[in-house]
Amino acid sequence: MPAKILDGKLRANEIKRCLKKEIIRLRDSLGCVPQLAALQVGGETPFSVYVNSQKKVAEEVGIEYRLIKLSASCAEKDLIGNILSLNDDESISGIILQSPLPGRFDMVRLSSFISSDKDVEGINPENKGKLLLNSYKVVPPTASAVMELLAFSGEELKGREAVIIGHSGIVGKPLAMLLLDRLCTVTVCHIETYKRGLLAEHIKNAEVLVVSVGKPGLVKGEWIKEGAVVIDVGINMVNGKIVGDVEYDKALCRASHISPVPGGVGPLTTVILMRNCLELFKQQINAR
Repeated sequence: MPAKILDGKLRANEIKRCLKKEIIRLRDSLGCVPQLAALQVGGETPFSVYVNSQKKVAEEVGIEYRLIKLSASCAEKDLIGNILSLNDDESISGIILQSPLPGRFDMVRLSSFISSDKDVEGINPENKGKLLLNSYKVVPPTASAVMELLAFSGEELKGREAVIIGHSGIVGKPLAMLLLDRLCTVTVCHIETYKRGLLAEHIKNAEVLVVSVGKPGLVKGEWIKEGAVVIDVGINMVNGKIVGDVEYDKALCRASHISPVPGGVGPLTTVILMRNCLELFKQQINAR
């Protein structure tokens, strides 16, 4: 029997409806709404599609979206100055520093200047530490989107063998912590796993498989364990078509649930960014 499709658009629409309803309620009672400030360094890039998606979803749910564009040649001190100014602006609920940044900038260093109270991506060092301690304010949106799809599957996570392919700071690492908190047995694979030729061996044991690498066809369909839940975070362009990291058609015949690309994790990521912004807004209101 073919796998059940984990429709990210469907879940994203459900979350949007809830966000819109709550923001209307807060606007009516408080006279204000969350505002998300996005800092973009440099001109249009292929990733500008994500910026446009942020603006669109923000407008749909009632969050004010403020895009601040800085020249690609701007000095680091000017970028930091903008971040600090937004930290001090009480009308700003959340701050996102759009990536990728020009090569001379260190994203990890710059993220430390974003107030932990306004860090919608959960990448400030303090927020990363709180994730490790299971006392976080918000979770990196893509990792959170994966957890939403796993919950949407209805499958029990406790005790499952979970394998994550990719160990980035915004997906693999935070996701490992979240799955550990759900009492999964977690294995994280990366480039050295691949070089040693052990990737297939780990994947064949995975009852929950999450792939976030950015390499089309990396995971072969025949490697998928029968009945596994497969979440494909990869986004790749092949012959004008967007595909994931997993051989989808073959995996479809072996998995119990699978997320499509596009239409799986992607639509949820932007919506969860807005949910994070709303959550930080409510925390800021309560602290005043």
